[in-house]
Amino acid sequence: MFGLNPKDARLLIIVAIMVVAAPVLLNPFPEGSNLAQFNAGYPDLMQRFVIFGIFAIGFNILFGLTGYLSFGHAAFLGIGSYAAIWMMKLLTMNIIPGIIVSVIVAGVFSLAVGWISLRRSGIYFSILTLAFAQMCYSLAYSVLTPITGGETGLQPKVNDPRILDAATNDGVVPKTNLFGLEMTSSTEIVMGGWVFTLNAGYYVAALVMLISFYISIRIFRSPFGVMLRAVKSNQQRMNYTGLNPKPYTLAAFVISGMYAGLAGGLMVAMDTQAGADRMFWTASGEVVLMTILGGVGTLIGPVLGAGAIKYMENILSKINKDILHQWFALLPDGLEDVIVALIYPFVGKGWHLTLGLLFMLVVIFLPGGLVEGGQRIAALFKRKRKPEDARSGKSTEPAE
Repeated sequence: MFGLNPKDARLLIIVAIMVVAAPVLLNPFPEGSNLAQFNAGYPDLMQRFVIFGIFAIGFNILFGLTGYLSFGHAAFLGIGSYAAIWMMKLLTMNIIPGIIVSVIVAGVFSLAVGWISLRRSGIYFSILTLAFAQMCYSLAYSVLTPITGGETGLQPKVNDPRILDAATNDGVVPKTNLFGLEMTSSTEIVMGGWVFTLNAGYYVAALVMLISFYISIRIFRSPFGVMLRAVKSNQQRMNYTGLNPKPYTLAAFVISGMYAGLAGGLMVAMDTQAGADRMFWTASGEVVLMTILGGVGTLIGPVLGAGAIKYMENILSKINKDILHQWFALLPDGLEDVIVALIYPFVGKGWHLTLGLLFMLVVIFLPGGLVEGGQRIAALFKRKRKPEDARSGKSTEPAE
């Protein structure tokens, strides 16, 4: 299917089904229940899942295949956001031009940064990319304020030209749309105590993520992907064979930067605001955590890692002492206070502590990330099934 082998085609179908059913799958608890706190099926968060999934997929093409660790990918995310917001201010609120330009501008900028940074490897490459990202952040925050909006950022205004859009009579800024379909439009489905929200913006971003995921699969399985793995394995041997690894690493860097620009453009399409904070070094560190947590060099791992981190950031961070006391209200007062005191440092403002502990456990016990964890669980079920087949007299050997 689409030029994929059966295994990759099944993976793509599974991801597509999960993406389509996400508003239902991420709302397992009825509204009004104490456990509804853990529901994540609302549009803003689901959009973050898929957009940061795109960001992590692109980063994995560079880090997972070539082994080059960039600490400056947030620069391309921010540049893509600024390119998209200017398209919406000058041209139209239709998201297509903004997304296209964000990918192109991020690609050109990543070509320049990669051409310089890839003259070095290892930690020196990482520091160079970090330096570029911090320079971009400083320029956007304080020097190029007429273009970037400085600390406050940029967003569409009523008096923006928007050449392709008709002027609004009521003076209200038009919303981002896809040929008239507004990204904020939603439909709610009520089933008993459950409320499922189907948001247009989420499904547009999800479609882009599926296309990006498909392209990454083709890159991984292509001869180009094999050459990138050779770069990661041993560049010196490549040089001995007469192959120059630099064009391949530069191409991977540019592709990865274009993915980051695409994610930045989608952020503006959903949020209609661009700021310098998206270029700060912590955003670059976040995508590194996403990729390692999910599984470096795997296809689905970066998407899982992005979802896990964004879930903790938006769900665990909202749990406060009042919510904890509601959960454990049936316990004796003394025991209730003890349990709340033990749990509270790991939620709310302390959610980073939980993320840090999870990251440590994954690095120590699951070097392959969440994907390796899933593979180990699947292997356990296979082992259990084999003894059952043996007891039932079934043979796994082919018939003669």
